[in-house]
Amino acid sequence: MFNLAWPYAAAIALLPLLIFWLAPPARDGGLTVVRVPFFSRLWRSLGASLDQASALVRALAILAWLSLTAAAMRPQWIGEPVAMPQEGRDLMLAVDLSGSMEQHDMVINGRRVDRLTAVKAVAGNFIERRKGDRIGLILFGRNAYLQAPLTFDRKTVKKLLYEAQIGMAGKETAIGDAIGLAVKKARQTSDNNRVLILLTDGQNTAGNIDPLKAAELAKTEGIKIYTIGIGSNGRGSVFSGWAQGSGLDERSLRAIAQMTGGRYFRARNVQELAQIYDLLDTLEPRARAEEFYRPVKELYYLPLGIALLWLGLALWRKTWS
Repeated sequence: MFNLAWPYAAAIALLPLLIFWLAPPARDGGLTVVRVPFFSRLWRSLGASLDQASALVRALAILAWLSLTAAAMRPQWIGEPVAMPQEGRDLMLAVDLSGSMEQHDMVINGRRVDRLTAVKAVAGNFIERRKGDRIGLILFGRNAYLQAPLTFDRKTVKKLLYEAQIGMAGKETAIGDAIGLAVKKARQTSDNNRVLILLTDGQNTAGNIDPLKAAELAKTEGIKIYTIGIGSNGRGSVFSGWAQGSGLDERSLRAIAQMTGGRYFRARNVQELAQIYDLLDTLEPRARAEEFYRPVKELYYLPLGIALLWLGLALWRKTWS
């Protein structure tokens, strides 16, 4: 179906006439005007003046202006309705950005990296595979922030995750606030089947909400929480780069998951973290109300190209006349 996105742009077709009527050429009748001595010679060097232009050149100029007007109206071709996926998941990802996430106890391709870098590498691939799912992103440290609401735009969510930096939400860990924020945002949707994936390497050290109280609220709202504890158990020397004890509160993370019907996972390395995400891929997708979208193809470049053609012909005609 043909459509004009900006039909009111057609009004600019009358602009040359308005200028001609409302701003006639200045005359010498005693008025002080700015004179450019060489302008008339320059104009003649380019060809005849507008009054001397041939009827063909005038016609080409008019056609060019009308074609530009048509391009400004943004012609589009709207395709037939396409059904959206009718099954999928609503997944909210909550990622810990506290200071302990800078521990270099994870290995990627033989290179030791910090925990957040490992999460980005694996979670980015997980997000990329979420075709048909809506996914959101919460980042938390001392405070919890919603970086992306539930959306089908996986590319943007992945970009926001990659841009996250350790400490940007504070150096402490507010697990309860992260869960509470997920509950708050879940209340704004009518869906009763939602999942929160919470990744942390520590214990609750900040925030206004106790994690278990927040988990009770999540259970009431029908939110299933999968918790992932990140970091190795290594106790090597400081020079080796291994963590000196993770400080991970596994008991609370396990209780949060069990209370809401989810599961707790332990990710000591990148391989285990990837296996956890593979397992989360098998979560039962839920049925969605059927939705449609209509693909839109922009066609403005066609009248724009025609306008350039008319202008080219007009210039050629003036040059060789």
